[in-house]
Amino acid sequence: MAYLLPAEFATKMVDAGEAKIYMSTRDTLIRAYMAGAILALAAVFAVTIAVQTGVFLLGAVLFPVGFCMLYLMGFDLLTGVFVLTPLAWLAQRPGVTPKQILRNWGLVFLGNFGGALTVAFMMSFIFTMGYNVDGGAIATKVASIGEARTLGYAEHGVAGWITIFIRGMLCNWMVSLGVVGAMISTHVSGKVLAMWMPIMLFFFMGFEHSVVNMFLFPFGLIMGGEFSVMDYFIWNEIPTALGNLVGGLAFTGLTLYTTHVKTLPKRTIPIDKAAASQTLPI
Repeated sequence: MAYLLPAEFATKMVDAGEAKIYMSTRDTLIRAYMAGAILALAAVFAVTIAVQTGVFLLGAVLFPVGFCMLYLMGFDLLTGVFVLTPLAWLAQRPGVTPKQILRNWGLVFLGNFGGALTVAFMMSFIFTMGYNVDGGAIATKVASIGEARTLGYAEHGVAGWITIFIRGMLCNWMVSLGVVGAMISTHVSGKVLAMWMPIMLFFFMGFEHSVVNMFLFPFGLIMGGEFSVMDYFIWNEIPTALGNLVGGLAFTGLTLYTTHVKTLPKRTIPIDKAAASQTLPI
């Protein structure tokens, strides 16, 4: 597995951020839509495994297959552009402005949400035979997740909102490491391995991912979850997205950019020439 040094893949991060800013509206929406749809399928895949086996760890171990597929196909998640596009602005790449960054984020959000919502309706139709039968154990599980991760947080007020925000930060710290990790290798096997580890960690720990939640919560509502659309946005999606932005950029994007792109000169250490000229006795 060919390995790129941090200084090399850190520059690739900036290049990737610039490329996303210059991407056409059509291509941005298509790539974001497909990313949201594939990640939604991976989420329902992981939940199905966890429910049928009773082993949540197994679902977490296999969930990254969706992330690997969408990354290898060149599709875009909101959590990824949160990290990469600001680096192109910091590097003063031509045409990269805060306005253009916000435009990219908005388009990717719409595309991700559209893809996730499409899969939510498709899977709900499948589970209920066209909304004619009960959705079964998986539908019940997702509905309960939606209630616990909206109303459950709301019960604690500001502390609950901050808890979601922090979980969002930790999530995109890991997810963005997956995005960047895929850049350290030029081989598919190396990319997959680098992506798999942090994605598995975030899913098993129950951290909050804004795009995964774009599927889970609409699906939970369709399946009879006792929470509202406003509950979802106020008590999950908004603080999760903000946490994803801060965590991914602060813990991954800015740290790697600062130390591997804007590396400071090496320290100069005074050397005692007299002491250095002495030889040790044999």
